[in-house]
Order: sequence, then structure tokens, then C-alpha cells
Amino acid sequence: MKFLARPPRYLFFTGKGGVGKTSIACAAAIHLADAGHRVLLVSTDPASNVGQVFGLAIGNRIVPIAAVPGLSALEIDPQAAAQAYRDRIVGPVRGVLPEAVVRGIEEQLSGACTTEIAAFDEFTALLTDSAETAAFDHIVFDTAPTGHTIRLLQLPGAWSGFLESGSGNASCLGPLAGLEKQRTQYKAAVEALADPGRTRLILVARAQAATLREVARTHEELAGIGLAHQHLVINGVLPASLVEDDPLALAIVERERAALAAIPLKLRDLPRDSLPLKAFNLVGLPALRAFFGAGSAGAGQAEQGGEPPLAAPALADLAERIAVDGHGLVMLMGKGGVGKTTLAAALAVELASRGLPVHLTTSDPAAHLEETLSGAIENLTVSRIDPHAETERYRQQVLASKGAALDEAGRALLEEDLRSPCTEEIAVFQAFSRVIREAGNKFVVMDTAPTGHTLLLLDATGAYHREVARQMAPGLHYSTPMMQLQDPARTKVLLVTLAETTPVLEAASLQADLRRAGIEPWAWIINNSVAAAQPRSALLKLRARNEWVEIAAVADRHARRYALVPLQKREPVGLAGLRALCHPDRGNA
Repeated sequence: MKFLARPPRYLFFTGKGGVGKTSIACAAAIHLADAGHRVLLVSTDPASNVGQVFGLAIGNRIVPIAAVPGLSALEIDPQAAAQAYRDRIVGPVRGVLPEAVVRGIEEQLSGACTTEIAAFDEFTALLTDSAETAAFDHIVFDTAPTGHTIRLLQLPGAWSGFLESGSGNASCLGPLAGLEKQRTQYKAAVEALADPGRTRLILVARAQAATLREVARTHEELAGIGLAHQHLVINGVLPASLVEDDPLALAIVERERAALAAIPLKLRDLPRDSLPLKAFNLVGLPALRAFFGAGSAGAGQAEQGGEPPLAAPALADLAERIAVDGHGLVMLMGKGGVGKTTLAAALAVELASRGLPVHLTTSDPAAHLEETLSGAIENLTVSRIDPHAETERYRQQVLASKGAALDEAGRALLEEDLRSPCTEEIAVFQAFSRVIREAGNKFVVMDTAPTGHTLLLLDATGAYHREVARQMAPGLHYSTPMMQLQDPARTKVLLVTLAETTPVLEAASLQADLRRAGIEPWAWIINNSVAAAQPRSALLKLRARNEWVEIAAVADRHARRYALVPLQKREPVGLAGLRALCHPDRGNA
């Protein structure tokens, strides 16, 4: 395995939910410990299941893994870290500054930026050779800091003025408040990340075109800020030898071969490893120690017992209920790589096929709606919000208005503020607000950006709503985008996930965040379900059986209503392929 050859001290595993980065990070940590190294495994994943993998409680402290000599683990809780971070910043000024100013500071610290910065704050010490970690030869991180977080920390300007002014415009400077004392330590941490002698970034992906596009974007973003020493791991590749007499398995093998043959150019020169799909759940030491083996042990277990009855709603059932309204905003949200773009296109095509006017749009920089549709249909229009163009438009607008009255120093600080990554989110929000006005007389189906970006967009929505409410005279009628998102009669939010542990946990976390913003998700969509596709091969049958635990969790605990979309034999591209997602009997044979 190239990614474990001559490993540096720090190994970071990063990738979208459901690609297997936690399993690979745990297996890598065990592999290094078994080779005689002293290893600390650290999770910064909000949906961390490292403790579940090892079968013991870990939490926010270093815990030795007794069954693996030399291995210890630590789970950083980003939400708890964010709350502690907020308390540390707001506590000293509560009762000192006016209450309105304190509320403004708390608002600035309520978003996803703060959670990212707080998590980085927690593991900074782990990257700067603290006494706490001096005894370890290697530190293995499950989930790396995002390029978004690192760009925030690289902003060079005066952060400390935020508390005195109680403002920060609508950018990231709020979460950066009060960090002046840590800047030296943060700089050392970012330098450690960029040093190939100390750090290796391992990008984890699946052999799927959409997932590979996502990881290519991650690679480019991280390389662009100096984190260029990267390896690529393609996880879960179905071995051709295990196809048996299964048309679905054969179709998966052929599709994965095609995806790898067309791998994005940005990824082709990276050192690459490929790990075969396993039939067993990657929980417990025996499974983790077997993970890097060549076999697929456990496939035979699929023959034991009968198959659970399949009685889950289909995507067509959701489309039928949406169509009754005649118009409205339909937003698909979820982590990258779960199939939001394809499902948004499928719903748009289904609604347009019923004679309803539909505008399909995306704010996801990685979306490829035209390629997904690959054709035109009556009643359907398609657009894309270009983040780069919208950001430049917003920058010029702010510089021309707020910047006009500033002196040279003030304008320089404003320009720095506008270079922060959150500026893009605010700019996209403005374009998003223009589009959703159309939902009063047609369907607007929106494929949103990945979850972290979406939450930042919604933070901007909330701030805009509160500002309008403050400025309006009592008794006057007004409407804001946030009010539309909160109104179930006007907006239906659909959360997209996979029937796997991490994607379901991540979707549940997103649902909790949306509820805190007063937005109640209307339905969940479980995409690419092997169980719903009724496979024949022993390996896929066992994986199908494992899915039912997660499907039951969605149906019984998380969702008010849901739909199950089977894994397709053919790539769901083009109008026929998209229609097959709503009506599998028409195109999945």
C-alpha cells in the first residue's frame, strides 16, 4: 500500500461521507501499531463512529486501545468544541458590552465557520509537538481540516477589532475573533500540514464518476493552499471474480472500470491504491485487521437466513405528493457524493413530464446538470448559479457601496474581509434569493451545494431575515427567503443520504441544524440502495442485508417520510435513466 509506505508523523484521511475513511484510518492505525509503532488515532468527524468501530467509549480524551498494544485514540467533538469556543469569546464581554452587541457577536458565532475553527483549535496542539503527543510516533487523523478552514486561518488582517465593534459584516471574521494570541501556534500548525516531511494527506474515494469529481475538487482546493503531498485511495472496488451470475454485480464492475478509466486529470498523477469491496461490516479488530487483505471474507454469510421484506416507498411516491401543490421550492440537501444532482434532475424531469412548469438549478460548484440530463424536455428550464461570477459581482457591489466612504486602511481591511471563503456563500445566497422568487408560479428544484456550504448559505439567509425584521416598521408586511424556507406550504426540503452509517449520521446532523433554523425537512431519500436492487451475488446480498439497519433507522427514527432508490444497473444519465429512478421497472432491467 503506497499510502502507508514510509509514513510521516501525521497522516490525514479525508473524503466525503460514506467512502470509508473512518474504516481506513482505523485499519491504518492498527497496521502501524502492529508494526511496533506508537500511534494516536484522532477523529475530528462530527459523525465519528471510531468508538463504535473499536467497541468502546472514547470521547474527548486519549484512551489506550488495550487490544492493540501501542495504539491510543481520541475523539474531538466539534459541537462541544464550538460551544466552549463561543463561551470563551463571549463570556468576558457579557455584561460589559450592550446586550444588542453581545447578541450580534453570538449570531456571528452560530454558524458552520465557528464549528470548523473550533475543531481546528482543538487539534492545533496535536500538530505542534505538544507534551501530550510527544510519546507517539504517528498521529492518524480521521478527517482533515477543510481547505475552507485553512483559508480562514491564513487571512492576515486584524481580527481583534471584531469584539469592540460588534460587527464583522457578514463574513468569517466573527468566528476568528479573539484568535490573535493563538496566531503563532496556528501558523505552525498550517506549516506542519503543508510539510510533506511531516504530513501526508490521503484522499479517500469510491470508483464512481461523481465521487471522483468531488475528490478532484478537494485535491485542487488543498493543493492550491500548499497541501500538495497527497495520496489517493479508491475504496470498495467490486472484484470481477465475485460477480457470479448477477447482472447488477457485472454492471457495477463495468461502471467502476469506466469511472477509473476516465478519472479526472488532476488525480491521475497521484500515488494511488485500490481496496476491494468487503462483504463484512468493518466493526471490531478482526474485521479491521482483515481490511487490507486481498480477500472478501464473509461473503458466504449472505446465504444465511431469509431476506427482509422490501416494502419501502419509491421516489415516484414523493414526486406524486410534490406534484399536488402545482408549484413551490424543492431543495435537495446532503453531503457531496450522495447523488443530489442526479435526484434533483430526476424529480425535475418527473414533474415536467406531468405538464408542470419546472426550473432546475444548482448552487453546487461541482454539479454537472447538463451532462446528467443529456437532453431537453418540454416544461423544463435549467440554470446554474456560478459561484465565481456571483462572488465577483458581490465584491464589486460591496466595494462600491461600503468601501466608498472608507479611508485607505479601512478599504484594505474590507477587501481582506471579501477574500474570505464565506464571501462566496453570501454571493451565492443573493443569486439563490433571486431564483426562489419564481417558486410562486412554478416548481423550482434546487440542487444545493454540499452540506457545509449549504449551512453557511442558510446562516446568511438567517442574518438577512433578522436584518430585514429589524428595519421594517411594525405592522408592515414583508417576506424574506428565510420565511419561504421555513414555510412548509412553500418549500419542501429533501435530505439525500446513502444506506450507510456515516451518511445517515451526517444527514441526521444536518436535519438537527435545519430544525434549529426553523426549517423542518419534508422527506429523506436513501439513494443507491443495494437492498432495493435485489442482488444475486453473495457479497452484494450480505451488503444488502447490512443496509437494512440504516434504512430502518431512517424510517423509524429520523424521517417523517422517505423514499428508497435502488442502485441502478446503468448510470442514471439522460432522460430515460433519470425516469428509471422514479420508475425502476421502466429502465433498470
